[in-house]
Amino acid sequence: MAPGRSAYPLEDAAAEHLGSRAVPNADEPQEHVAARQAALVLALWKPLQQKLDRLGLAEIMARIETPLIPVLAAMERTGVPVDREWLGVLSERLGREIQRVAARIYELAGEEFNIGSTRQLQQILFEKLHLPAGRKISTGFSTGAELLEALAPDYEICARILEYRELSKLKSTYADALPKLIHPRTGRLHTSFNQTGTATGRLSSSDPNLQNIPVRSEVGREIRKAFVAPPGQVLLSCDYSQIELRIFAHITRDPELMRAFEADEDIHTATATKLFNVPADQVTPEMRRRAKTANFAVIYGQSDFGLATTLGISNQEAAAFIKEYFAKFPGVLQYKEEVLRAARTQGYVQTLMGRRRYLPEINSGNYNIRQRAERAAVNMPVQGTAADIMKLAMIAVHRFIQQSGRCCALLLQVHDELVLAVPEADLPSVATEVVRLMEGAYPLAVRLKVEAKAGPNWAEMAPVGMVSG
Repeated sequence: MAPGRSAYPLEDAAAEHLGSRAVPNADEPQEHVAARQAALVLALWKPLQQKLDRLGLAEIMARIETPLIPVLAAMERTGVPVDREWLGVLSERLGREIQRVAARIYELAGEEFNIGSTRQLQQILFEKLHLPAGRKISTGFSTGAELLEALAPDYEICARILEYRELSKLKSTYADALPKLIHPRTGRLHTSFNQTGTATGRLSSSDPNLQNIPVRSEVGREIRKAFVAPPGQVLLSCDYSQIELRIFAHITRDPELMRAFEADEDIHTATATKLFNVPADQVTPEMRRRAKTANFAVIYGQSDFGLATTLGISNQEAAAFIKEYFAKFPGVLQYKEEVLRAARTQGYVQTLMGRRRYLPEINSGNYNIRQRAERAAVNMPVQGTAADIMKLAMIAVHRFIQQSGRCCALLLQVHDELVLAVPEADLPSVATEVVRLMEGAYPLAVRLKVEAKAGPNWAEMAPVGMVSG
Protein backbone atom coordinates (compact mmCIF):
# COMPACT_ATOMS: atom_id res chain seq x y z
CA MET A 1 0.00 0.00 0.00
CA ALA A 2 3.04 2.23 0.47
CA PRO A 3 5.62 0.65 -1.86
CA GLY A 4 7.80 3.74 -1.89
CA ARG A 5 8.56 3.43 1.82
CA SER A 6 11.48 1.29 2.94
CA ALA A 7 10.20 1.23 6.54
CA TYR A 8 6.76 1.62 8.10
CA PRO A 9 7.02 1.81 11.91
CA LEU A 10 4.05 0.50 13.86
CA GLU A 11 3.56 3.87 15.52
CA ASP A 12 3.30 5.57 12.10
CA ALA A 13 0.68 3.07 10.95
CA ALA A 14 -1.32 3.62 14.13
CA ALA A 15 -1.17 7.39 13.69
CA GLU A 16 -2.32 7.14 10.06
CA HIS A 17 -5.07 4.53 10.41
CA LEU A 18 -6.16 4.79 14.05
CA GLY A 19 -5.53 8.47 14.68
CA SER A 20 -3.42 7.73 17.75
CA ARG A 21 0.27 8.11 18.41
CA ALA A 22 1.91 6.81 21.56
CA VAL A 23 4.39 9.13 23.22
CA PRO A 24 7.67 7.21 23.77
CA ASN A 25 8.52 6.72 27.42
CA ALA A 26 12.05 5.60 28.13
CA ASP A 27 11.03 4.39 31.61
CA GLU A 28 8.16 2.21 30.39
CA PRO A 29 8.76 -1.49 31.19
CA GLN A 30 9.45 -3.60 28.11
CA GLU A 31 6.54 -5.93 28.84
CA HIS A 32 4.22 -2.91 28.69
CA VAL A 33 5.76 -1.84 25.35
CA ALA A 34 5.27 -5.35 23.95
CA ALA A 35 1.67 -5.50 25.14
CA ARG A 36 0.87 -2.09 23.69
CA GLN A 37 2.40 -3.02 20.32
CA ALA A 38 0.45 -6.29 20.24
CA ALA A 39 -2.75 -4.35 20.88
CA LEU A 40 -1.88 -1.95 18.05
CA VAL A 41 -1.35 -4.84 15.64
CA LEU A 42 -4.77 -6.24 16.48
CA ALA A 43 -6.43 -2.83 16.16
CA LEU A 44 -4.74 -2.20 12.80
CA TRP A 45 -5.87 -5.45 11.21
CA LYS A 46 -9.36 -4.31 10.24
CA PRO A 47 -8.54 -0.87 8.72
CA LEU A 48 -5.55 -2.29 6.84
CA GLN A 49 -7.59 -5.20 5.48
CA GLN A 50 -10.31 -2.78 4.40
CA LYS A 51 -7.73 -0.63 2.63
CA LEU A 52 -6.30 -3.69 0.86
CA ASP A 53 -9.80 -4.58 -0.35
CA ARG A 54 -10.52 -1.00 -1.43
CA LEU A 55 -7.30 -0.75 -3.45
CA GLY A 56 -7.68 -4.18 -5.04
CA LEU A 57 -4.53 -5.48 -3.32
CA ALA A 58 -6.07 -8.21 -1.17
CA GLU A 59 -5.25 -10.92 -3.70
CA ILE A 60 -1.56 -9.92 -3.81
CA MET A 61 -1.49 -10.19 -0.03
CA ALA A 62 -3.34 -13.51 0.13
CA ARG A 63 -1.76 -15.19 -2.88
CA ILE A 64 1.83 -13.93 -2.67
CA GLU A 65 3.00 -11.95 0.35
CA THR A 66 1.38 -13.93 3.19
CA PRO A 67 2.35 -17.40 1.87
CA LEU A 68 5.88 -16.10 1.24
CA ILE A 69 6.52 -15.33 4.92
CA PRO A 70 7.18 -18.95 6.03
CA VAL A 71 9.28 -19.51 2.90
CA LEU A 72 11.62 -16.65 3.76
CA ALA A 73 11.66 -17.64 7.43
CA ALA A 74 12.78 -21.16 6.49
CA MET A 75 15.49 -19.81 4.19
CA GLU A 76 16.81 -17.46 6.86
CA ARG A 77 16.81 -20.24 9.43
CA THR A 78 18.56 -22.71 7.10
CA GLY A 79 21.36 -20.37 6.05
CA VAL A 80 24.07 -20.94 3.45
CA PRO A 81 27.18 -23.10 4.03
CA VAL A 82 30.39 -21.10 3.53
CA ASP A 83 34.00 -22.16 3.04
CA ARG A 84 35.83 -19.96 5.54
CA GLU A 85 39.28 -21.19 4.45
CA TRP A 86 38.67 -20.26 0.83
CA LEU A 87 37.67 -16.74 1.85
CA GLY A 88 40.96 -16.46 3.74
CA VAL A 89 42.92 -17.57 0.68
CA LEU A 90 40.97 -15.14 -1.47
CA SER A 91 41.56 -12.25 0.93
CA GLU A 92 45.32 -12.75 0.70
CA ARG A 93 45.17 -13.01 -3.09
CA LEU A 94 43.07 -9.85 -3.37
CA GLY A 95 45.48 -8.03 -1.08
CA ARG A 96 48.37 -8.85 -3.41
CA GLU A 97 46.34 -7.79 -6.46
CA ILE A 98 45.42 -4.49 -4.80
CA GLN A 99 49.10 -3.78 -4.11
CA ARG A 100 50.01 -4.62 -7.73
CA VAL A 101 47.32 -2.33 -9.17
CA ALA A 102 48.18 0.47 -6.73
CA ALA A 103 51.84 0.30 -7.78
CA ARG A 104 50.81 0.72 -11.42
CA ILE A 105 48.57 3.68 -10.54
CA TYR A 106 51.45 5.37 -8.72
CA GLU A 107 53.69 4.73 -11.73
CA LEU A 108 51.17 6.31 -14.11
CA ALA A 109 50.60 9.24 -11.73
CA GLY A 110 54.30 9.80 -11.16
CA GLU A 111 53.86 9.80 -7.39
CA GLU A 112 52.21 7.97 -4.51
CA PHE A 113 48.93 9.32 -3.12
CA ASN A 114 45.80 8.15 -1.31
CA ILE A 115 43.76 6.48 -4.07
CA GLY A 116 40.72 6.48 -1.78
CA SER A 117 40.81 10.25 -1.33
CA THR A 118 38.51 12.09 -3.74
CA ARG A 119 40.45 15.34 -3.34
CA GLN A 120 43.84 13.75 -4.01
CA LEU A 121 42.40 11.86 -6.97
CA GLN A 122 41.03 15.12 -8.40
CA GLN A 123 44.45 16.74 -8.05
CA ILE A 124 46.21 13.87 -9.83
CA LEU A 125 43.71 13.38 -12.66
CA PHE A 126 42.62 16.93 -13.46
CA GLU A 127 45.34 19.24 -12.13
CA LYS A 128 48.49 17.20 -12.70
CA LEU A 129 47.56 14.94 -15.65
CA HIS A 130 44.98 17.36 -17.15
CA LEU A 131 42.47 14.65 -18.03
CA PRO A 132 39.10 15.80 -19.44
CA ALA A 133 36.88 16.67 -16.48
CA GLY A 134 33.22 15.78 -16.28
CA ARG A 135 30.51 17.44 -14.24
CA LYS A 136 31.50 19.55 -11.26
CA ILE A 137 30.10 18.72 -7.85
CA SER A 138 30.34 20.56 -4.52
CA THR A 139 33.76 19.04 -3.75
CA GLY A 140 35.21 19.56 -7.24
CA PHE A 141 35.09 17.54 -10.42
CA SER A 142 33.49 14.10 -10.18
CA THR A 143 35.70 11.03 -9.95
CA GLY A 144 32.73 8.67 -10.09
CA ALA A 145 32.58 5.40 -12.00
CA GLU A 146 30.60 6.90 -14.90
CA LEU A 147 33.35 9.39 -15.76
CA LEU A 148 36.20 6.95 -15.18
CA GLU A 149 34.54 4.34 -17.41
CA ALA A 150 34.21 6.93 -20.18
CA LEU A 151 37.90 7.86 -19.87
CA ALA A 152 39.24 4.33 -19.34
CA PRO A 153 39.67 3.39 -23.05
CA ASP A 154 42.02 6.35 -23.56
CA TYR A 155 43.65 6.71 -20.14
CA GLU A 156 45.06 3.60 -18.46
CA ILE A 157 45.14 5.24 -15.04
CA CYS A 158 41.33 5.47 -15.06
CA ALA A 159 41.00 1.79 -15.92
CA ARG A 160 43.42 0.88 -13.12
CA ILE A 161 41.54 3.06 -10.59
CA LEU A 162 38.31 1.25 -11.48
CA GLU A 163 40.11 -2.08 -11.05
CA TYR A 164 41.53 -0.94 -7.70
CA ARG A 165 38.05 0.02 -6.48
CA GLU A 166 36.54 -3.29 -7.54
CA LEU A 167 39.27 -5.34 -5.87
CA SER A 168 39.07 -3.27 -2.69
CA LYS A 169 35.28 -3.65 -2.60
CA LEU A 170 35.51 -7.43 -3.03
CA LYS A 171 38.11 -7.73 -0.30
CA SER A 172 36.43 -5.52 2.30
CA THR A 173 32.79 -6.40 1.63
CA TYR A 174 33.11 -10.13 1.01
CA ALA A 175 36.48 -11.82 1.58
CA ASP A 176 37.14 -10.00 4.87
CA ALA A 177 33.59 -9.34 6.10
CA LEU A 178 31.76 -12.61 5.42
CA PRO A 179 33.86 -14.82 7.75
CA LYS A 180 32.94 -12.55 10.66
CA LEU A 181 29.25 -13.12 9.91
CA ILE A 182 29.37 -16.93 9.87
CA HIS A 183 27.25 -18.30 12.71
CA PRO A 184 29.51 -20.04 15.23
CA ARG A 185 27.12 -22.94 15.75
CA THR A 186 25.78 -23.60 12.25
CA GLY A 187 28.87 -22.58 10.27
CA ARG A 188 26.55 -20.80 7.85
CA LEU A 189 25.60 -17.30 6.79
CA HIS A 190 22.06 -16.36 7.79
CA THR A 191 20.94 -13.37 5.74
CA SER A 192 17.72 -11.42 6.33
CA PHE A 193 15.37 -11.24 3.35
CA ASN A 194 13.49 -7.96 3.11
CA GLN A 195 10.04 -8.64 1.73
CA THR A 196 8.92 -5.02 1.37
CA GLY A 197 12.18 -3.18 0.82
CA THR A 198 11.75 -2.16 -2.82
CA ALA A 199 9.18 -0.14 -4.76
CA THR A 200 8.81 -2.87 -7.41
CA GLY A 201 8.19 -5.77 -5.02
CA ARG A 202 11.58 -7.40 -5.57
CA LEU A 203 13.23 -8.99 -2.55
CA SER A 204 16.38 -7.56 -1.07
CA SER A 205 18.65 -9.01 1.59
CA SER A 206 20.84 -7.64 4.35
CA ASP A 207 23.24 -8.65 7.13
CA PRO A 208 24.84 -9.73 4.86
CA ASN A 209 23.54 -8.65 1.46
CA LEU A 210 23.87 -11.86 -0.56
CA GLN A 211 22.09 -10.44 -3.62
CA ASN A 212 24.99 -8.20 -4.67
CA ILE A 213 27.68 -10.86 -4.82
CA PRO A 214 29.33 -10.14 -8.18
CA VAL A 215 29.26 -12.57 -11.06
CA ARG A 216 30.49 -10.71 -14.15
CA SER A 217 34.19 -10.37 -13.31
CA GLU A 218 36.46 -13.37 -12.91
CA VAL A 219 37.59 -12.30 -9.45
CA GLY A 220 33.97 -11.65 -8.52
CA ARG A 221 33.06 -15.21 -9.47
CA GLU A 222 35.80 -16.42 -7.15
CA ILE A 223 33.73 -15.07 -4.24
CA ARG A 224 30.92 -17.43 -5.22
CA LYS A 225 33.22 -20.42 -4.78
CA ALA A 226 32.96 -19.81 -1.05
CA PHE A 227 29.26 -20.74 -1.10
CA VAL A 228 29.32 -24.52 -0.97
CA ALA A 229 26.94 -27.46 -0.80
CA PRO A 230 26.52 -29.41 2.46
CA PRO A 231 28.21 -32.86 2.60
CA GLY A 232 26.52 -35.37 0.27
CA GLN A 233 24.65 -32.62 -1.56
CA VAL A 234 25.13 -30.27 -4.50
CA LEU A 235 23.98 -26.73 -5.12
CA LEU A 236 21.22 -26.46 -7.71
CA SER A 237 20.81 -23.12 -9.48
CA CYS A 238 17.58 -22.53 -11.42
CA ASP A 239 17.62 -19.24 -13.30
CA TYR A 240 14.86 -17.59 -15.33
CA SER A 241 16.17 -16.85 -18.81
CA GLN A 242 15.44 -13.28 -19.92
CA ILE A 243 12.32 -13.12 -17.77
CA GLU A 244 11.91 -9.34 -18.03
CA LEU A 245 12.11 -9.39 -21.83
CA ARG A 246 9.58 -12.23 -21.95
CA ILE A 247 7.24 -10.28 -19.69
CA PHE A 248 7.87 -7.21 -21.86
CA ALA A 249 6.83 -9.20 -24.95
CA HIS A 250 3.69 -10.38 -23.15
CA ILE A 251 2.71 -6.90 -21.96
CA THR A 252 3.42 -5.08 -25.23
CA ARG A 253 2.10 -7.93 -27.41
CA ASP A 254 4.56 -6.74 -30.03
CA PRO A 255 4.33 -9.32 -32.85
CA GLU A 256 8.07 -9.40 -33.57
CA LEU A 257 9.08 -9.89 -29.94
CA MET A 258 6.38 -12.54 -29.52
CA ARG A 259 7.47 -14.36 -32.67
CA ALA A 260 11.14 -14.43 -31.64
CA PHE A 261 10.38 -15.95 -28.26
CA GLU A 262 7.87 -18.43 -29.68
CA ALA A 263 10.52 -19.57 -32.18
CA ASP A 264 13.05 -19.86 -29.31
CA GLU A 265 15.39 -17.49 -31.11
CA ASP A 266 18.11 -15.47 -29.40
CA ILE A 267 16.09 -12.34 -28.70
CA HIS A 268 19.00 -9.93 -29.11
CA THR A 269 20.03 -11.46 -32.43
CA ALA A 270 16.39 -11.34 -33.57
CA THR A 271 16.24 -7.66 -32.58
CA ALA A 272 19.46 -6.96 -34.48
CA THR A 273 18.06 -8.52 -37.67
CA LYS A 274 15.20 -6.01 -37.57
CA LEU A 275 17.27 -2.97 -36.60
CA PHE A 276 20.09 -3.56 -39.10
CA ASN A 277 18.08 -5.29 -41.85
CA VAL A 278 20.37 -8.32 -42.06
CA PRO A 279 19.68 -12.06 -41.76
CA ALA A 280 20.53 -13.75 -38.46
CA ASP A 281 23.70 -15.37 -39.79
CA GLN A 282 25.08 -11.94 -40.70
CA VAL A 283 24.51 -10.34 -37.29
CA THR A 284 27.91 -9.35 -35.91
CA PRO A 285 28.76 -9.35 -32.18
CA GLU A 286 28.68 -5.54 -32.24
CA MET A 287 25.22 -5.53 -33.85
CA ARG A 288 23.96 -7.95 -31.21
CA ARG A 289 25.51 -5.85 -28.44
CA ARG A 290 23.75 -2.73 -29.71
CA ALA A 291 20.45 -4.58 -30.06
CA LYS A 292 20.77 -5.97 -26.53
CA THR A 293 21.50 -2.49 -25.20
CA ALA A 294 18.46 -1.13 -27.03
CA ASN A 295 16.19 -3.87 -25.65
CA PHE A 296 17.09 -3.03 -22.06
CA ALA A 297 17.28 0.71 -22.73
CA VAL A 298 13.62 0.68 -23.73
CA ILE A 299 12.56 -1.40 -20.71
CA TYR A 300 14.45 0.79 -18.28
CA GLY A 301 13.55 4.05 -20.03
CA GLN A 302 17.14 5.03 -20.70
CA SER A 303 17.60 8.51 -22.15
CA ASP A 304 19.22 9.28 -25.50
CA PHE A 305 22.24 10.54 -23.57
CA GLY A 306 22.43 7.35 -21.50
CA LEU A 307 22.20 5.14 -24.57
CA ALA A 308 24.77 7.27 -26.39
CA THR A 309 27.18 6.89 -23.48
CA THR A 310 26.67 3.13 -23.30
CA LEU A 311 27.13 2.58 -27.03
CA GLY A 312 29.79 5.25 -27.56
CA ILE A 313 27.74 7.17 -30.14
CA SER A 314 26.36 10.71 -30.37
CA ASN A 315 23.07 11.76 -28.80
CA GLN A 316 21.63 12.27 -32.29
CA GLU A 317 22.62 8.74 -33.32
CA ALA A 318 21.12 7.35 -30.12
CA ALA A 319 17.84 9.19 -30.72
CA ALA A 320 17.71 7.87 -34.29
CA PHE A 321 18.48 4.36 -33.04
CA ILE A 322 15.59 4.43 -30.55
CA LYS A 323 13.27 5.90 -33.21
CA GLU A 324 14.18 3.02 -35.51
CA TYR A 325 13.56 0.57 -32.67
CA PHE A 326 10.04 1.91 -32.13
CA ALA A 327 9.39 1.78 -35.88
CA LYS A 328 10.39 -1.89 -36.06
CA PHE A 329 8.62 -2.82 -32.81
CA PRO A 330 5.41 -0.74 -32.86
CA GLY A 331 3.85 -2.65 -29.98
CA VAL A 332 6.59 -1.34 -27.71
CA LEU A 333 5.87 2.29 -28.58
CA GLN A 334 2.14 1.75 -28.13
CA TYR A 335 2.74 0.22 -24.68
CA LYS A 336 4.97 3.10 -23.63
CA GLU A 337 2.41 5.69 -24.68
CA GLU A 338 -0.46 3.84 -22.99
CA VAL A 339 1.32 3.21 -19.69
CA LEU A 340 2.45 6.85 -19.44
CA ARG A 341 -1.05 8.07 -20.21
CA ALA A 342 -2.52 5.80 -17.52
CA ALA A 343 0.12 6.82 -14.98
CA ARG A 344 -0.57 10.52 -15.56
CA THR A 345 -4.32 9.96 -15.17
CA GLN A 346 -4.48 7.60 -12.18
CA GLY A 347 -1.15 8.37 -10.49
CA TYR A 348 0.12 4.80 -10.39
CA VAL A 349 1.13 1.81 -12.50
CA GLN A 350 0.71 -1.85 -11.66
CA THR A 351 1.96 -5.35 -12.38
CA LEU A 352 -0.02 -8.06 -14.15
CA MET A 353 -1.15 -9.27 -10.71
CA GLY A 354 -2.19 -5.81 -9.53
CA ARG A 355 0.77 -4.73 -7.38
CA ARG A 356 0.89 -0.93 -7.52
CA ARG A 357 3.59 1.70 -7.54
CA TYR A 358 2.41 5.24 -6.94
CA LEU A 359 4.12 7.96 -8.97
CA PRO A 360 3.08 11.39 -7.67
CA GLU A 361 5.97 12.99 -9.59
CA ILE A 362 4.62 11.84 -12.98
CA ASN A 363 3.01 15.25 -13.58
CA SER A 364 5.82 17.32 -12.04
CA GLY A 365 6.79 20.57 -13.72
CA ASN A 366 10.44 19.70 -13.09
CA TYR A 367 11.72 17.89 -16.19
CA ASN A 368 14.27 15.70 -14.39
CA ILE A 369 11.83 14.64 -11.69
CA ARG A 370 9.13 13.91 -14.27
CA GLN A 371 11.56 11.90 -16.43
CA ARG A 372 12.52 9.75 -13.46
CA ALA A 373 8.86 8.99 -12.77
CA GLU A 374 8.24 8.20 -16.45
CA ARG A 375 11.11 5.71 -16.46
CA ALA A 376 9.63 4.04 -13.39
CA ALA A 377 6.20 3.95 -15.04
CA VAL A 378 7.53 2.07 -18.06
CA ASN A 379 9.73 -0.30 -16.07
CA MET A 380 7.72 -1.14 -12.97
CA PRO A 381 5.02 -3.29 -14.64
CA VAL A 382 7.81 -5.42 -16.11
CA GLN A 383 10.20 -5.61 -13.16
CA GLY A 384 7.37 -5.84 -10.65
CA THR A 385 5.72 -8.69 -12.55
CA ALA A 386 9.07 -10.52 -12.59
CA ALA A 387 9.19 -10.08 -8.80
CA ASP A 388 5.65 -11.42 -8.41
CA ILE A 389 6.44 -14.45 -10.58
CA MET A 390 9.61 -15.21 -8.62
CA LYS A 391 7.71 -15.04 -5.34
CA LEU A 392 5.03 -17.40 -6.68
CA ALA A 393 7.79 -19.76 -7.81
CA MET A 394 9.42 -19.69 -4.38
CA ILE A 395 6.11 -20.56 -2.72
CA ALA A 396 5.56 -23.46 -5.14
CA VAL A 397 9.10 -24.82 -4.74
CA HIS A 398 8.92 -24.56 -0.94
CA ARG A 399 5.61 -26.44 -0.97
CA PHE A 400 7.14 -29.16 -3.19
CA ILE A 401 10.08 -29.58 -0.80
CA GLN A 402 7.74 -29.91 2.18
CA GLN A 403 5.39 -32.36 0.49
CA SER A 404 8.07 -34.52 -1.13
CA GLY A 405 9.88 -35.23 2.12
CA ARG A 406 13.24 -34.84 0.39
CA CYS A 407 16.25 -33.44 2.20
CA CYS A 408 16.32 -30.36 -0.03
CA ALA A 409 16.39 -26.75 1.04
CA LEU A 410 15.91 -23.38 -0.58
CA LEU A 411 19.02 -21.35 0.26
CA LEU A 412 19.08 -18.17 -1.83
CA GLN A 413 16.99 -16.02 -4.13
CA VAL A 414 19.17 -13.70 -6.18
CA HIS A 415 17.54 -11.58 -8.90
CA ASP A 416 16.01 -14.20 -11.26
CA GLU A 417 17.74 -17.21 -9.69
CA LEU A 418 16.87 -19.74 -6.99
CA VAL A 419 19.66 -21.71 -5.31
CA LEU A 420 18.88 -24.96 -3.51
CA ALA A 421 20.82 -27.65 -1.67
CA VAL A 422 19.89 -31.07 -3.09
CA PRO A 423 21.11 -34.63 -2.37
CA GLU A 424 23.24 -35.79 -5.30
CA ALA A 425 21.06 -38.86 -5.89
CA ASP A 426 17.92 -36.72 -6.17
CA LEU A 427 19.38 -34.03 -8.43
CA PRO A 428 17.80 -34.96 -11.80
CA SER A 429 14.28 -35.45 -10.43
CA VAL A 430 14.37 -32.40 -8.14
CA ALA A 431 15.80 -30.17 -10.87
CA THR A 432 13.10 -31.33 -13.28
CA GLU A 433 10.32 -30.52 -10.82
CA VAL A 434 11.76 -27.16 -9.76
CA VAL A 435 12.13 -26.10 -13.41
CA ARG A 436 8.54 -27.20 -14.10
CA LEU A 437 7.21 -25.24 -11.14
CA MET A 438 9.17 -22.10 -11.99
CA GLU A 439 8.17 -22.16 -15.66
CA GLY A 440 4.53 -22.67 -14.70
CA ALA A 441 4.42 -20.11 -11.89
CA TYR A 442 2.34 -17.68 -13.95
CA PRO A 443 0.83 -18.04 -17.44
CA LEU A 444 2.20 -15.68 -20.08
CA ALA A 445 1.62 -15.42 -23.81
CA VAL A 446 5.28 -16.39 -24.24
CA ARG A 447 6.77 -19.35 -22.41
CA LEU A 448 8.90 -18.76 -19.36
CA LYS A 449 12.23 -20.56 -19.62
CA VAL A 450 14.41 -21.75 -16.74
CA GLU A 451 17.98 -23.00 -16.99
CA ALA A 452 19.24 -25.44 -14.34
CA LYS A 453 22.87 -25.93 -13.31
CA ALA A 454 24.45 -27.75 -10.39
CA GLY A 455 27.83 -28.19 -8.77
CA PRO A 456 29.83 -28.36 -5.54
CA ASN A 457 29.73 -24.58 -5.13
CA TRP A 458 27.96 -21.55 -6.55
CA ALA A 459 30.69 -20.80 -9.09
CA GLU A 460 31.53 -24.22 -10.52
CA MET A 461 28.32 -25.51 -12.04
CA ALA A 462 27.31 -27.54 -15.09
CA PRO A 463 23.92 -27.99 -16.83
CA VAL A 464 21.62 -30.58 -15.27
CA GLY A 465 19.95 -33.28 -17.34
CA MET A 466 16.18 -33.31 -16.94
CA VAL A 467 14.06 -36.39 -16.28
CA SER A 468 11.83 -37.03 -19.29
CA GLY A 469 8.13 -37.74 -19.00
